[in-house]
Amino acid sequence: MAITIEELLREKGGIRLDIGCGVNLQPGFVGMDIQPLSNVDIVHDWLSFPWPLPDESVIQAIASHVVEHVPRVMYQDGKSHWTFIEFMNEVWRVLKPNCQFAIVMPYCLSMGYYQDPTHVNPCNEVTWLYFDPEAQNGLFYNFYKPKPWKLEDISWSPAANMEILLRKRVENG
Repeated sequence: MAITIEELLREKGGIRLDIGCGVNLQPGFVGMDIQPLSNVDIVHDWLSFPWPLPDESVIQAIASHVVEHVPRVMYQDGKSHWTFIEFMNEVWRVLKPNCQFAIVMPYCLSMGYYQDPTHVNPCNEVTWLYFDPEAQNGLFYNFYKPKPWKLEDISWSPAANMEILLRKRVENG
């Protein structure tokens, strides 16, 4: 018998979420993907908000080769939506305070980014400063004021991938 999300939350105090897991679900994680594959626990389009998870129910989130597929802007009902910021805000919503979100994606100028026609969100090392209110004294963050993250670590190769580690900050006031 499969364990439900609610049972996992009660038993473990939170889940470890693999966003867009596809066939490569990380061990010990709950997989969420739009495709109903055998290892996917939550079949849901991660661009449809809100996700079917309670607030602050996730103790760790990962997204491996997902963020480059999140459109920066989508137009719906005659309005533009900052989809990438909404996606990041949704991860923030489901994470418990001070928990981490790990991202792996191709660097924006790499061949790995350009080779895939479904890549729509080019990110570089400065992109992540827009999510951290303390980075560069909030210079970038103050443009859009998404939910607050702490940029804990970032590594990249212009010819290959980026690895980003963010921690959910508790909102002020």
